Amino acid sequence: MADGGGPGRVTLSGVGLAALLLILILASLYFFVVQPYWFPVLASVHGGRIDSLFGTVLVVSGVVFIIVQGMLGFFVARYGQSGNERASYWHDNPKAEAFLLISTAVILTVLVFMGQRVWASIYFVDAPADALVVQVTGEQFQWNFHYPGPDGAFGRTDPAMITAANYIGLDRSDPPAKDDIVVLGEMHVPSGRAVRVRLRSKDVIHSFFLPNLRVKQDAVPLRNRLRRTVRPCTLSNEGDFDHRRFAGELQQVAPAKSCRAVR
Repeated sequence: MADGGGPGRVTLSGVGLAALLLILILASLYFFVVQPYWFPVLASVHGGRIDSLFGTVLVVSGVVFIIVQGMLGFFVARYGQSGNERASYWHDNPKAEAFLLISTAVILTVLVFMGQRVWASIYFVDAPADALVVQVTGEQFQWNFHYPGPDGAFGRTDPAMITAANYIGLDRSDPPAKDDIVVLGEMHVPSGRAVRVRLRSKDVIHSFFLPNLRVKQDAVPLRNRLRRTVRPCTLSNEGDFDHRRFAGELQQVAPAKSCRAVR
């Protein structure tokens, strides 16, 4: 049941606040349409699903944002006070409350299932048999990349053997380790081939972040079984990236493409 009178007069302050809300809406639409700040160039197969999900969530939340702010601006401008009105309010409105509750629950449920589907398609799918396996070890302040040699087997590592020259403690006396390759700061992967990454950390938590591949995973100490699988796209152009914040580099082979691994 409503108490109070009807609409009041339009006031200058109400129109001003409504105009500010309109400017806020238009500015938000500008950044959404023009996209001056957006994701870096996509360089992985699975990244398209992530971008699509992000776009869906952005559109849904953007529509709700515009509706809410537009209604707020309308009511501020339309129902201004003249000084002698009583405030209008509703004790309850079961139909409106049920509609808002159910519609919100339906939208969120759909988004959750969409997100779970994308998550499962990336995290719960086994790597192909021909995937390149790379052991990645993070430490302050660098990334170490360990590749198996032609034999396809990784050599044994021992923390007691870590030195300034042996970053991961690779035991060269172990036969499989004799042809292993350890690279500091650069990760080389074949273009168009799936890559399986085994993440490790020597000290603290490090964030293995490849924005162009849409990959971000923390390397946690004492958790050496953490694995991620990505499939880089075949790329032909270089692209423009900010080098200042990065502690490592990802190089795609044939054709060459430079992405970045961020600490």
